[in-house]
Amino acid sequence: MKQMPRTDLAAEVRDILREASANEISGVEFSEEKYNGINYHILELLTDEASEKMGKPKGVYCSVEIEPVMRRDSDIFPSAVQAAASLIRRFMPENSPSTVLVAGLGNRSITPDAVGPLATDATLVTRHLKQFMPRDFAAFRDVAVITPGVLGTTGIESAVYIKSICDAMHPDWVIVIDALAAGGMDRLCRTLQITNTGITPGSGVGNSRNAINTETLGVPVVAVGVPTVVDLRSLLPDSVEALPTLENGGGEMIVTPRGIDSQVACIGRVIGYAVNLALHDGITISDIDLLLG
Repeated sequence: MKQMPRTDLAAEVRDILREASANEISGVEFSEEKYNGINYHILELLTDEASEKMGKPKGVYCSVEIEPVMRRDSDIFPSAVQAAASLIRRFMPENSPSTVLVAGLGNRSITPDAVGPLATDATLVTRHLKQFMPRDFAAFRDVAVITPGVLGTTGIESAVYIKSICDAMHPDWVIVIDALAAGGMDRLCRTLQITNTGITPGSGVGNSRNAINTETLGVPVVAVGVPTVVDLRSLLPDSVEALPTLENGGGEMIVTPRGIDSQVACIGRVIGYAVNLALHDGITISDIDLLLG
């Protein structure tokens, strides 16, 4: 069997396991759909056995493939944003949430880890506006945005930070956005994963922190992420003889593509705009442009 790479992408794990067995994994449901010409996949882990085999929590994982660099003036930008927004809406609680907390995880100072903060830069913050100008912003949901930073610079676990905000704010729904790790270079900055299982920051690069999910926060949580790095081990041939070359810390090397700064900036904007479309009924991409100024 092919050695399992270190990856946060459920679809990637499924592909590797299916390649090894030539059959669908028991307890896994998989379907493909299309939205505005963009293909996306829906993968659901139904059983504890499937969850253990995949190494992922039970739940639903949606993934959509988009262009690796997609500037705001790109022709495909609106389609990508709308496709991502439609997937986020799939996870919206049955009782449509009125108050939403959006958390952009990661370190803004480290480019591959800046997806979360950059996405929140493109997310409309409306909670205070609805409080002070309720009539003008009646059509918008209450949205608050935070960027918790990382343990190494704040001394506070992101999960603890977000939980404290939830206890004070009592949101109906939490959206967390983070950079992920992939097992292959072809998925970097182009596979957007959206799941209702929450997220464990740093798990893809072997630096797992406390989980951020429904169990820990007490409210529904959807996680939106995109891979920006690959562990060096995932790029090596599946050979035991290759492993000794990773001594002296080489195995902890993380690979990221050339032009990661522009790619992260673009994908962060796509995610932020998608969150806006998902949360605010009737809003358009042009409206978001105006409101973000």
